[in-house]
Amino acid sequence: MSVWGKLAAAMADLSMGGQIGSLLSGGSAQEDRHKGSEEPANEVPFTLGVILLSAKMAKADGIVTGAEVNAFKDAFKVSAAEMKLAARAFNLAKQDVAGYEACAEQLVTTFKGNRKLLEAVLDALFQIAKSDESLHSQEEKFLSQVAKRFGFSDTEFAYIKARHVIVAERNPYDVLGVKPSIGNEELKSHYRRLLAENRADELMTRGVPKEFVTIATERVATINKAYNAIAKQRGI
Repeated sequence: MSVWGKLAAAMADLSMGGQIGSLLSGGSAQEDRHKGSEEPANEVPFTLGVILLSAKMAKADGIVTGAEVNAFKDAFKVSAAEMKLAARAFNLAKQDVAGYEACAEQLVTTFKGNRKLLEAVLDALFQIAKSDESLHSQEEKFLSQVAKRFGFSDTEFAYIKARHVIVAERNPYDVLGVKPSIGNEELKSHYRRLLAENRADELMTRGVPKEFVTIATERVATINKAYNAIAKQRGI
């Protein structure tokens, strides 16, 4: 079943009262469904969190553009029928969650310190933000505030942001999250570790649905380009 089907099933299982809070926290219905299953229980709260925070972020610059809506559909392989489920989830979510702060903090609690999963949520939000070929200052401010709620430092946020700026403006060291003073062997080791941590299958085991594989694909491609640029410069 696709993550959108799981989201619909989870919503159908829960009562209207407190529905969104239960979905974000995993909920007893989800816990029962995943007992004895190898599927990660974070798929539904991850998806719902992205839907809600994407809508909040898209409104950060005062208008939700068609490009931003289409970016969500394209990046996360959402069909017209599935988009109706996403819209329903958002409409229900906004009734129970007063603002992005509550959603962000609930995701931190739900994911139990899974920083890679929280980082993937930020990557998904950046995908939406840059869809109109411009990262508005209010969108960047919103994303930095979410990052802080997730427990990321300003430096860590800068490294995440570096993966999403225009290619010509990217600092390859920032993309890899290292200083220019790093030695060649340490750089190679760090690069290999990044690739291992950010493979699509690795993120899926943490709870990133397969429908969101674009996040991992783009992240790995950006890491490769950054490392290759440094390697060429250093002649290694």
